[in-house]
Amino acid sequence: MFNTKTAGPSTRRQSVRGPGILVAALAIVASACAPGATLAPSVSTAPAATTATSTTPGSAAPSASAVAAGPTCGTGPVVLNAYFETGFDIPFKLSAEFTKQFPNVTWNISQDQFANLMTSTPRLLAGDNPPDLIRLPTMVSLVKDNLLKNLDAYVTAFGWDKWPAAELSQDRVAADGTRGSGSLYAAGLNYSLTGVFYDKKEAAQIGMTQPPTTVAAFEDLLAKAKAANLQPIMAWNASASGGGLAFPLQQLMAAYGPTQPINDWIFQKPGATIDTATNLTAAQHLQQWITAGYFPKDVNATEYTDANARFGKGEGVFMFNGDWQDAAYDTAAPGNIGFFIFPSATDGGPVAAMSAPLTYGIAAKAKNADCAAFFLNWVATNAAARQVDVTVGGSTPGGPTDLPIPPAATGSIINDTLGAGGAVAKSNGAMDFIANATGTIFAKGWTPELQKLVGGKETPDGLLKSVQAEYLKELAQ
Repeated sequence: MFNTKTAGPSTRRQSVRGPGILVAALAIVASACAPGATLAPSVSTAPAATTATSTTPGSAAPSASAVAAGPTCGTGPVVLNAYFETGFDIPFKLSAEFTKQFPNVTWNISQDQFANLMTSTPRLLAGDNPPDLIRLPTMVSLVKDNLLKNLDAYVTAFGWDKWPAAELSQDRVAADGTRGSGSLYAAGLNYSLTGVFYDKKEAAQIGMTQPPTTVAAFEDLLAKAKAANLQPIMAWNASASGGGLAFPLQQLMAAYGPTQPINDWIFQKPGATIDTATNLTAAQHLQQWITAGYFPKDVNATEYTDANARFGKGEGVFMFNGDWQDAAYDTAAPGNIGFFIFPSATDGGPVAAMSAPLTYGIAAKAKNADCAAFFLNWVATNAAARQVDVTVGGSTPGGPTDLPIPPAATGSIINDTLGAGGAVAKSNGAMDFIANATGTIFAKGWTPELQKLVGGKETPDGLLKSVQAEYLKELAQ
């Protein structure tokens, strides 16, 4: 049913199924429609045939929305060419469930880490066999180079325009190249939330009886953990996985300043800058955490999967991460991992978090674009798929507002993360991730600068100025 590959060091640069998204020095001849254009679905938009929507024994029936009029996968054999991100179970579980319900569709899946995905997506999308579905850490440059399929026709065909506008806004790109409005070029498999996970047993050892309500209270807990010979924060910062210290840094930015300028910078609004006074305060706090030894000594050599495994085994009181890890933590340490939103600088102040879709796009030259779009619609509307979103992804599935959120198991971290999402929404504190601002800002800006900050070779002020310079350089290309 599945042909799953993991791109390794020797294959990443050689195969068109290698990783992907940094806009390196790559000249691409544009041939598709420009931003704002509408591409018609390539096959009939008649209602799905009965055979295409039948289910195998034991699988949940597709919802009415999933089989409504619109492009389908048809009834003949289809092999979806997909590129998934390593370390996230949800796309694999969703693709398996999809094939259970639509046996004519099988998958050719490649996978790689986030940082590697950010280096070769332009080449993948421009190749002779581009992915039908691909994880997109960033979008603007790919839209500019006409490498992503414009999904406006699917918005109309499937009725996505009736979903909450905020669900799709981060995946829209306007004609001027800014995100947040304009045509749709991707969709989310779910809608994630980041914050702070904590080991309940170790937190109790340092006197934590409830989540901290200010940054100062959190830093007091870090000092107590260090004094108790516990690892205060488990983290990753290896180049292969990308600079994981960007997670606490962005949370500190939102604690000491407003979130809108952060989103404006990520969305490439004219005049936006990351080099602000409040962001400098945030970077200075991160440097203090580094100097105090709150992160592992080998953090610059620690990759994402290793950090999560270590945290699940009890190494670390806290870990900055997202709700996509809920199921893994529940498995590794049942009942012992909790979650809270990072606090504000002031007691009772607004709370904020990175909250964004797990974004997947369709290549402009995809051979099975309609089936890929049908899959994206199915993910948000099918009962079994939505249950996978909650149970495996720990996240809100999105989609139509009249569909219920599937239940999570009693005692699961998922209940914490789903509940925390309401607090972020109430504060209007949702942010995209600072690594998504441009095609190469994570690999060429944040990751090397954060590694140098850990190594004592960069200052907080220098970090922000260097990242802003890289950002402007990329915008000018």
